[in-house]
Amino acid sequence: MAIARQVLCLSAFLALPLARAEPIRYSVAEEAESGSLVGKLAEDAGLTPPQLSARRARLLSEDGRQHLRLDRGSGRLLVAGRLDREELCAHSATCMLPFELLLSDPLQFFRVEVVIEDINDHSPLFRKEQVTFKIPETSEPGSRFPLEVARDLDIGSNSIQAYRISPENEDFSVSYGSRSEDDKYLELVLEKPLDREEQAEMSFSVIAEDGGSPPRSGTTQVKIVILDVNDNAPMFTQQVYIGKVLENMPEGSVILTVMATDQDAGIHGDITYELSEAGGQRESAFVIDPRTGEIKLTKPLDFEEEENHRLSVTATDGGGLSAICKVLVEVVD
Repeated sequence: MAIARQVLCLSAFLALPLARAEPIRYSVAEEAESGSLVGKLAEDAGLTPPQLSARRARLLSEDGRQHLRLDRGSGRLLVAGRLDREELCAHSATCMLPFELLLSDPLQFFRVEVVIEDINDHSPLFRKEQVTFKIPETSEPGSRFPLEVARDLDIGSNSIQAYRISPENEDFSVSYGSRSEDDKYLELVLEKPLDREEQAEMSFSVIAEDGGSPPRSGTTQVKIVILDVNDNAPMFTQQVYIGKVLENMPEGSVILTVMATDQDAGIHGDITYELSEAGGQRESAFVIDPRTGEIKLTKPLDFEEEENHRLSVTATDGGGLSAICKVLVEVVD
């Protein structure tokens, strides 16, 4: 009820011509300690600290939560508690906390906007600690083998900037980039012909590095098993599958079916499917049948919570070759 009253009061104040035209703007780094200075609010509003007390100054936030506090004695705006940018704004490019400085007797208010700046407080993270590729020795130099990209909750220069192989070798390099804003890729690239008789296996690390200071990194171990045969990788019938789901569809409902084919025969042509969801630190609402490629719901979806779900499906044949397709699930209200 208290929050509802604050929202109603704030809505009423917004209808009154009592605020200055331009908001007062500040910025503060996330994870700043409680009590850290954000800005000299009284001074920037053209007021003195005694006026703040006399006019019963207080802060009104749009969500009813008090992340910042006003020290009436000094007129300073201070951090009230832990500010976690990723918790407040997820992966948005800009994270802003808007609120009003309300003064009574006479009634007046000022809009204040505080931008929460990202710090490098997260390391890149691969979903799998180890990945195994079984690669035929007949593979041509330039062949590419997809890896899942690492995930970093930080943004901008604090997010992932580069990938590298350690220790460096003459057989493989890494290729990475973005096909679009939401479609990043990471691939191993074969640089020279393989000879199973000379070397049957090799191992190395793929390291993701961000641009923070100091930089952070994440690692996945890659094992290469060289095979004599199996020279065809699975191919999906589509690179992107799109499904629409009513938010009240029950658990077990089939969303869509992905399909990959492989020209090889026998075990080398047997395909299994594996599903992963973007932001995979939470419990997924989807599961895939590893043989048929049917994607089903494990729980009802909530349109208000999330309108779109981005999934990746990896098709792997019996020889270890794989392909990845994208799946976009649109939740219908």
